[in-house]
Amino acid sequence: MPTIDDVSKVIAGINPGKYTTKKEDYQPADKSGFKKALKQDFWQALKDMGKKYNLKPTSAQEHKLIYQSTSETLEPVYFWILDLMNDLFSGKVEKIVDNFTSSPGSGHFSELMGKATRMQEEAMKILGNANTVIKSIINLIYDLKEFEIRLQHYKDSHSEDKKKAESALLALKQIWMDNVDIKRGRGSINMLAQDLNFVTIRDAFMVAKSVEEVDKMDLNDRVKRILKPRLAEFFEWKKRSERELKKRYEIEKTYLKSQVNALKLYSRWAKPYLKAATQLEQKEVGREPSLVTAFNTILLELTLLGKKQVNFEQAIVDKELPESFKKVKLKRDYYSCVLVDFFFRGIPQKVGQHYVFGGRAEVTFKAYALNDDELKMLEQKLDESDLADALKLVSGTTEESLDELQEDINYFLKEEEEREKEEAEEKKKSGEDVNPFAALIGLTEKKEKSEEKKKEGEDKEKITEIKPDNYVEKLVRKAAENSAISTCFTLFDIYKKAHGMASHPPIE
Repeated sequence: MPTIDDVSKVIAGINPGKYTTKKEDYQPADKSGFKKALKQDFWQALKDMGKKYNLKPTSAQEHKLIYQSTSETLEPVYFWILDLMNDLFSGKVEKIVDNFTSSPGSGHFSELMGKATRMQEEAMKILGNANTVIKSIINLIYDLKEFEIRLQHYKDSHSEDKKKAESALLALKQIWMDNVDIKRGRGSINMLAQDLNFVTIRDAFMVAKSVEEVDKMDLNDRVKRILKPRLAEFFEWKKRSERELKKRYEIEKTYLKSQVNALKLYSRWAKPYLKAATQLEQKEVGREPSLVTAFNTILLELTLLGKKQVNFEQAIVDKELPESFKKVKLKRDYYSCVLVDFFFRGIPQKVGQHYVFGGRAEVTFKAYALNDDELKMLEQKLDESDLADALKLVSGTTEESLDELQEDINYFLKEEEEREKEEAEEKKKSGEDVNPFAALIGLTEKKEKSEEKKKEGEDKEKITEIKPDNYVEKLVRKAAENSAISTCFTLFDIYKKAHGMASHPPIE
């Protein structure tokens, strides 16, 4: 999981020219080398920022507040600042980092680990049931595909196209001989032709389209006497098997729908448990001296980001920007951003069923001016880090399995008429014949889905490089920075005044 320092480093990596500064005065800084390294390997460059390039992250302005009281809880510090930020940024405040670590010897550690274990056990029980349902869905889909192939023969046998109808009837006769007639043993048509020298009976059976046609064929009476009841039996089987197969097909489709609904329900049940279990995981702190194994201690890290868009037209009216910019249209929006980092070192105290934390709160207020592209890149880079791992784990465990099967599920759960209309429209658009077996296994739908995914990927294309500011954007960024500095100081100053602390002189 990222720490509060990681967010500042990512912003420095996104705009190194603006938000990096020299780390040690006696060594030269290498900004150009750092920028090249960022293009090759962003995360490695951030690791080497201090040692290799003698740079550290900075901001437009920074204020730090340290508040220590073992008798008072830390929650009011956080919520007071959060509520004030919501007022100043019109509710556009989001939590970026939320980490905690308890000392292994504390009661808080034992209780949270017990809760995490219970969440994991419940999640695994539900996922076990979900896996059983997934197996059932896979079997049902394969059964339905086989039914579709078989039913296609019945459907084609009623076709007005004579060649198509004849081909389907031959296929059904072959199925009847291989699955029904074969049970007669030596009395089956295949065995009569092979062992008892009824050479013509098989060909005659395949050619005859009705019982009446047998009398017109050039066959001896013995063959005709055997062939007539067999044909009558075949046509009766064809009529009844079509009816039963359609019934079975509809029953399996209904069962598939119920199984899909059950899987969605299990997924919904499992997600809160998996999410809670990952949120209860503790952050590795390594050799952090504040955390002693036998002590009753907790470390909390929280980061809030507030952003406010610069009103370009209003800034011109307020003389923050030249009047000559009235005819200019901005390609990117700029935002005044304030990052608030909380580092709590607390002593957990159980009150009733819950814990409260008294201790030391270190709050850092940082001002930035960022544009649309930089904010999107910040979000992308944080997603690449461990921050989004919990959500990826949840969605991967409960949703990806269903998504893989969704194409086939959608195909079978659609109404027949709706499918036929869609296939007809596809034929008109493409001007080509649609292979029914390709449609059956969902190949056409997969193509469509892949095209949709491609479009979605283009819409959500990752930002790999941010274009430098032009002359107008530089001035807009400066206005955004001034606003961010003012808001950052306001947050810091109002908190101090509201809590009876010494007031800071206003910044000119």
